[in-house]
Amino acid sequence: MADAGPVIVGVDDADDQDTLVRFAAHQAALRDVPLHIAHAVSLPSPFGNAAKKDAEARVAVRRGETVVDRFEAVARSAFPHLTVAGELPFGDPAGTLVQRSAETSLVVLGHRGAGGFSRLSLGSVSLQVATHAHCPVLVMRPGRPVDARGGPVVVGVDLVHYSATATKFAFEEAARRSAGLQVVHALHRPALLPLPRTGTALEPEVRRTEESARQFLRERIAELGAQYPDVSAELHVDWTHPPTCLTELSERADLMVVGSSGRAGLRRLLLGSVSGEVLHTARCPVAVVPAADE
Repeated sequence: MADAGPVIVGVDDADDQDTLVRFAAHQAALRDVPLHIAHAVSLPSPFGNAAKKDAEARVAVRRGETVVDRFEAVARSAFPHLTVAGELPFGDPAGTLVQRSAETSLVVLGHRGAGGFSRLSLGSVSLQVATHAHCPVLVMRPGRPVDARGGPVVVGVDLVHYSATATKFAFEEAARRSAGLQVVHALHRPALLPLPRTGTALEPEVRRTEESARQFLRERIAELGAQYPDVSAELHVDWTHPPTCLTELSERADLMVVGSSGRAGLRRLLLGSVSGEVLHTARCPVAVVPAADE
């Protein structure tokens, strides 16, 4: 069954965006949905001569149409049977993509650059969209093959802010890719406090904490495993720094999945310290999945 909406990829006028467009087209093909290629057109300043502003707007639109047409051709060349359309929204790149995300299955962005949609550093457009989007946001890492296969899908899970939506998304992606799935939970402790040694007074409490985490996650995996019987899921629980653990696993993964915090107001800008750090440091594409409305 097709997803509710298309995959949308934000592009800028740069040659290195070809790989990003082919990557986004591959994601649309996996989901059997159309691909929309969006390029933001900056509005001219509201001040000054009206005729000059109109002329600037027409030039910007023509330039944007050229960009979108070029990348539509790239996508159709790579995936001839894929339905491809262009979008030319006016205004702030991040804001327009967040707005469009309410009607799409997936937003695809590049990791870093210098302008437009995917050419700003991760701290700008990609991070803003990943933080506020209504649908999953997939951030492509530079230097990765468009259709990389062979590695697992890895999902990082937290017990305090457990995201059933992110875990299910990871199962879905593993099923689409015929890949294995690794469900990873890092039991964090302050760096200055070592793990209690065997035989110490704290060891029983540490072991109970670890077993409680394993039991909770085994139950969640079993529930989703019944829905995706072809997905082979492994559970990894360890005492380590969460972002470091996920970054190391990303070296061999095809996809890393993390959940956004679901927080409101200023705290939501933080995205979540683990998710935000993984976006910066992972070696594979990272999907940020927003928390369910409930």
